[in-house]
Amino acid sequence: MTASVANPENQNRLTPAHDKAQILADALPYIRSFAGKVVVVKYGGNAMDDPALADLFAQDIVLMHLVGLQPVVVHGGGPQISELMRRRGKAPEFIDGLRVTDRETIDIAREALVEGVNREIVDALNRFGTYATGLSGEDNNLLRVTTRDSKLGFVGDVQAVDTTALNKALSDDLIPVIATIGSDASGQAHNVNADSAAAAIAEAMNAERLIYLTDVAGIYGEFGQENTLISQIDCAGLEEMFKENKIGEGMIPKVLSCIEALKSGVGRAHILDGRIPHVLLLELFTPEGVGTVIDK
Repeated sequence: MTASVANPENQNRLTPAHDKAQILADALPYIRSFAGKVVVVKYGGNAMDDPALADLFAQDIVLMHLVGLQPVVVHGGGPQISELMRRRGKAPEFIDGLRVTDRETIDIAREALVEGVNREIVDALNRFGTYATGLSGEDNNLLRVTTRDSKLGFVGDVQAVDTTALNKALSDDLIPVIATIGSDASGQAHNVNADSAAAAIAEAMNAERLIYLTDVAGIYGEFGQENTLISQIDCAGLEEMFKENKIGEGMIPKVLSCIEALKSGVGRAHILDGRIPHVLLLELFTPEGVGTVIDK
């Protein structure tokens, strides 16, 4: 048999396959640092509504799981609740941006979130294998709440998180996907803000990362001015921005939740643009990052 000799010129010529291999090799230190760590991802906005982005999100979460991270997905679904309300002949009503939730509305919210959005996310993840399981905050008192304001009806603030169901899912090598319906001490269901729920779950799980997917690039130094995107800031810096009224109204719940989570032991928080393909992989597994990182 005649041995072939490799052409030295070919050995120095990188191909797209080589580029992909290098990307994987560059990600190795980040994969190693996150191995076995809990990463809570609050999923919503365009990343949820756009089918192409939803598929990429599912790919990112499954890949994170397969390389050793422990992702936990938390979702809301305000537009889906409103749409189902309208189909049932009930007009959505809000006070200070919060949905007024009577007994009929909480049943509609449960249907939209648990039977609708949650199932869709679980199905998307499980297109790649048997990886995900759906949970409601009502399951095993996962999200125990108190009523925020009687004027709002059944809208709850998280008082405690029972991690039993989450730990069981993770120990079974599954990705928990959580719909943010909680229950009070009497068992009454309440609608829960998904940003706040994600932070409470991250705290209870001692998460390494808390990540919010949004419809903006991150936190801006000057509201609405994309060229002022802040790539990294700490809690003190955010609190100073609050004093100076530099946090946009829609970002306030996320920022407050990040501060609370970090002060309660979560490693870092991230606010990312969910419209960017594979934004989770870019943020976690590359040195550049793509959004705003919040430190303690």
